[in-house]
Amino acid sequence: MGYDAFLLLSFGGPEQPADVMPFLQNVTRGRGVPPERLAEVAEHYHHFGGVSPINDQCRALLAALRPEFDQHGLADLPIYWGNRNWHPMLADTLAKMRDDGIRRAIAFVTSPYSSYSSCRQYLDDIATARAAVGPDAPVVHKLRHYHDHPGFIEPFADGVRQALAQLAPAPRATTRLVFVAHSVPIWMAERAGPSGGRYEAQLREVAQLVAQRAAPDLEWDLVWQSRSGPEHVPWLEPDINDHLETLAGAGTEAVVVTPIGFISDHLEVVWDLDTEAAGTAKRLGMAFARAATPGTDPRFVTMIRQLVQERLAGAGPEQEQRLGDLPMWDTCADHCCQPPPRRGSGGRA
Repeated sequence: MGYDAFLLLSFGGPEQPADVMPFLQNVTRGRGVPPERLAEVAEHYHHFGGVSPINDQCRALLAALRPEFDQHGLADLPIYWGNRNWHPMLADTLAKMRDDGIRRAIAFVTSPYSSYSSCRQYLDDIATARAAVGPDAPVVHKLRHYHDHPGFIEPFADGVRQALAQLAPAPRATTRLVFVAHSVPIWMAERAGPSGGRYEAQLREVAQLVAQRAAPDLEWDLVWQSRSGPEHVPWLEPDINDHLETLAGAGTEAVVVTPIGFISDHLEVVWDLDTEAAGTAKRLGMAFARAATPGTDPRFVTMIRQLVQERLAGAGPEQEQRLGDLPMWDTCADHCCQPPPRRGSGGRA
């Protein structure tokens, strides 16, 4: 297939204090998130000056992609950026692409996993934005999931090694790897992928691949963070802070926490882990180190370019760079990752 543009599609975030509440209202609209939860999350942003790090991280990634594309046969592919929840909004970006004469674009989404919020909702966002732009809006095709690509796994493995080196010497038997991802409602986890459960399965595969490379002698767990939504809606558990309590009670002296749910240091990383979870570990007398996310690691930047070239070449599964064993596909089926059974059943904040 021929494409005449590349689109970086991300979540978006506030860039000044006045943006915080409108941004959070965009994120949670129609999901029944209590006002007190919005106010609580708003304070997390205000702790950092009302600015989310995510937009600057997208800008850094764009800056790294241009020379990568130029040096590997993609110099003629213009690069655009649009967000789901804050400026530059996706519909505005598609309108600019239309005005620039773009007809078909290939999109990299800054979430590697299957679930309604991390995959299907982005497809819905594309459809909604194209409808808003009108009949001349460019066609946008999303790239495949990349959770088990070497360019995603290897930076995390190095991050775990470096984090372990930061810890004071401790017996390996009392040191544990804790992999963390954004919690989602149980209904979303059950509907992830074509037959359910794929979000958790992908994350467990990532955790296993990273642990095997970085510290195969250490035990590891997969836990969750950043729960939001109505209290009556069940979400994936345990929460990272509750899990640290459990580990401390079992004699764990040191933990390396690895945010495999994120490609870069989002607010959920710098607040929920670097601030809250680190504080919990300190209170428990537990040594704590947080592994780095891929960010603009050259291997991750190269991965994105390789995914684009895979699609341009029409590469099949046998030609794709993968380390895992879960089934993979280029285009999601219509029945994958279905939306909630009714609005107000929970969502992300």
